[in-house]
Amino acid sequence: MGGTRFIGIFLSRLLVKEGHQVTLFTRGKAPITQQLPGESDKDFADFSSKILHLKGDRKDFEFVKSSLSAEGFEVVYDINGREADEVEPILDALPKLEQYIYCSSAGVYLKSDLLPHFEIDAVDPKSRHKGKLETESLLVSKGVNWTSLRPVYIYGPLNYNPVEEWFFHRLKAGRPIPIPNSGLQITQLGHVKDLARAFVLVLGNEKASKQVFNISGDKYITFDGLAKACAKAGGFPEPEIIHYNPKEFDFGKKKAFPFRDQHFFASIDKAKSVLGWKPEFDLVEGLADSYNLDFGRGTFRKEADFSTDDMILGKSLVLA
Repeated sequence: MGGTRFIGIFLSRLLVKEGHQVTLFTRGKAPITQQLPGESDKDFADFSSKILHLKGDRKDFEFVKSSLSAEGFEVVYDINGREADEVEPILDALPKLEQYIYCSSAGVYLKSDLLPHFEIDAVDPKSRHKGKLETESLLVSKGVNWTSLRPVYIYGPLNYNPVEEWFFHRLKAGRPIPIPNSGLQITQLGHVKDLARAFVLVLGNEKASKQVFNISGDKYITFDGLAKACAKAGGFPEPEIIHYNPKEFDFGKKKAFPFRDQHFFASIDKAKSVLGWKPEFDLVEGLADSYNLDFGRGTFRKEADFSTDDMILGKSLVLA
């Protein structure tokens, strides 16, 4: 379910390389396959020839039931599911399903002073990811063989969330980087290619049956440290960092900073010990991979918008 935007692009390639028959269920609005930066024409053509497509809207529950039951898939990778009611028709359509592999989020954990988050920690039924939490509960209640991965912040080439891109825009423009409060808030990022490998490792893995795994990078990093890491990855000089108090500003509906303003990171020990998985990318290497294969080639998802920066910097100049 999904597969043409970010995580699924990398995951589908790994699955095809492993010899699996892969069908992407999408609305067909985006090209079913797209050539990755740095991918040879031969490799892309080989991959494209092996991908099948089922066109439809996953919110059209009757179509989902009829089309999936006709195909009789053995495994479902649900990369873009957000609500439990989108998953139930899939389970109904595939009574002989061998495994349902779900992309959840570490955003389901209840905010805590005790970190990192572990898979057994309390969850927040009111979080903005509550639909993912309800989906995990549905999978448990249905008695199917399921596995759920909970990434923290994902980054890498083709990232549609302005995570590293937000920093790269400012670094390229030679602008100061506005960071809320002290800049010492600790967070965690995981590379999309490492996440895709984890998704492959849980496939058909008895140790992954009915289990949740946090997936992210090995190290935690401060917001200030992330700004510096992005600069290093892109070959920019160390940036000027401006700290500000968000409570002093009214940004309207605009988001002045791409991360939640708190400590937020999770333990990946369970995935390491149970799955034998570990991240291949350290953070600066991974950011360099993202920069060199995406932003550094002049491609990005969102145009630069420095309007909130200008509000912050304008006030900083007055105070100075």
